[in-house]
Amino acid sequence: MLIEPEIPMNTGNIGRLSLASGSVLHLVKPFGFEISDARLKRAGLDYWKHITVHIYEDIEAFYATNKNGDMVYLSSSGEKNYSSIEYQDNMFLVFGKESVGLPKTLIAENANKLYKIPIYSDHVRSLNLANAVSIVVYDGLRTLINT
Repeated sequence: MLIEPEIPMNTGNIGRLSLASGSVLHLVKPFGFEISDARLKRAGLDYWKHITVHIYEDIEAFYATNKNGDMVYLSSSGEKNYSSIEYQDNMFLVFGKESVGLPKTLIAENANKLYKIPIYSDHVRSLNLANAVSIVVYDGLRTLINT
């Protein structure tokens, strides 16, 4: 699930990843681009028409629709390593927007469900969103397949 994604190429790549991994892509508005943006379609190649995507007008609409969903939150301010997530089928992996990450209120309200991908350089603040989603989604698949 992407909250207010800003870069169409990231969203396109994450869409392609969603299709490849058998995942559903959830997008929360506002976007930093039009959903018809050619850059989004180019990054998602001709797969976009096959992707299962749900779009929500705002974060409240997402939570109203998915109020019973099992959610984990990914943020560079998390304390727990993403490798310790107890993955479940139909779990929501919640990522924030490229410029600022998750809203501070979500971080504060979900500290016990907050995970990070470790970064081993002081020169890097965060990973590219599409790369971060790839890391966590495929770790979840690996875990679920091997259990």
